[in-house]
Amino acid sequence: MNEASSALPRTLGESITQDIRRMLVEGELVPGQRLSEAALAENLDISRNTLREAFRVLTREGLLKHEPNRGVTVAEPDMSSIIDIYRVRRFIECKAIAQGYPRHPGTLHMREAVEAGVRAREAQDWVAVGTANMMFHKAVVELADSPRLVVFYGQISAELRLAFGLLNDPRFLHSPYVDMNASILRHLEEGRAEEATAMLEAYLVQSERTVLAAYERVMKR
Repeated sequence: MNEASSALPRTLGESITQDIRRMLVEGELVPGQRLSEAALAENLDISRNTLREAFRVLTREGLLKHEPNRGVTVAEPDMSSIIDIYRVRRFIECKAIAQGYPRHPGTLHMREAVEAGVRAREAQDWVAVGTANMMFHKAVVELADSPRLVVFYGQISAELRLAFGLLNDPRFLHSPYVDMNASILRHLEEGRAEEATAMLEAYLVQSERTVLAAYERVMKR
């Protein structure tokens, strides 16, 4: 069974859950945003019961928050969550890229993400730059050849994008990493996976420090 077939949703509820998770990853939904059940069900052309099923799953994952008399809102990650997300990212991504090789499908997807990031930067579309960056790291995880790990990483990506959304400065957060992504990719394409791994680990440490510092400034306002 290939990765695509193993990751296909088995029910409409799972499909909608994936759709909403994608909206979180791509920055279409932002932290603290209240989700109108009626409007979202109409937009997705589904019943409210199906939407509630997706809401329950995403609430268990910590991506949404249900409050009595307020309904469902997009979650707002805290500092401990951000630290844990980066801990998981380093563990997964660094091990995945260490076993990568130039002609792996994940490497090709990394190339596509880098090119998308460059195009978005040229257009000054910083939200799209952030989305391309998320796709780059998803492609890194694909190097592990584990469909289950890719699905799990989808949840991590959604939580991370929520953290970025709290900071509300996509250019500051994402612009430095377009060239870093390209450099990591170049080393992998040249068969230098060990060097690419070291670069990625340093990159993730720098990214974590940047996000935490920005988060702390926002919380002090």
